[in-house]
Amino acid sequence: MAKTAIGIDIGGTGIKGAIVDVKNGTLVGDRVRYETPAGGHPQDIAVVVAKVVRDLKPARATLPVGVCFPAVVQHGRTMSAANVSQEWIGLDADGLFEETLQRHVHVLNDADAAGVAEMKFGAGKKRKGLVLMTTLGTGIGTALFINGELVPNAELGHLEIDGVDYETKASFSAKERENLDWNQWAERLQKYYGTLEKLFSPDLIIVGGGISKQWEEFLPKLKLNAEILPAQKRNNAGILGAAALAWKHSDD
Repeated sequence: MAKTAIGIDIGGTGIKGAIVDVKNGTLVGDRVRYETPAGGHPQDIAVVVAKVVRDLKPARATLPVGVCFPAVVQHGRTMSAANVSQEWIGLDADGLFEETLQRHVHVLNDADAAGVAEMKFGAGKKRKGLVLMTTLGTGIGTALFINGELVPNAELGHLEIDGVDYETKASFSAKERENLDWNQWAERLQKYYGTLEKLFSPDLIIVGGGISKQWEEFLPKLKLNAEILPAQKRNNAGILGAAALAWKHSDD
């Protein structure tokens, strides 16, 4: 029987989910998406997540659910909040979703989920050593792995470089906001990734986020010691990683 779990990706604008075959990292059936409710309050988001799960029509009531969320997540509690209500700070998110869904739920940070997807099914598959996953978008999300194991909540997008939180300079939204060309943006990425390299000496850096589709425009411009590769799972990465960890933790 296929090993399946439900993956839910909660973002500032949309909540999407799918049933995932966690052995090979593919979606089983269609993806379901709803708008994130205005204000991003916990109960309102929980109601939409329940709607997503219902629409997916999972065959088993015991199918575990993984939820990835834009926050630092410690032991099932959301300890920060980005683009959602401040009510999430310190909230028992595992408990909220388990009560709503009546299923085993595992909540994790969204960049960590994307990283798990890349390590299990994408650019980092079977890679040993220290691997850094970064997502370039509104900010910079990061995930850190040592020999394939996740080190959770590595908020390395917020490195202070030249006296500023450098995601305000090197994120994709900074490129758009300041109308930077590829060369100008690559100079900032060089400074950011060069600093990461100085601090961590990674064996591999994986670059995700929607802009990774155009990786040929900027990754070849970077001069680093580490190998640097575009992410492969892109839009489905959060769903795949959340489902994979939900399956893994459902056995605990």
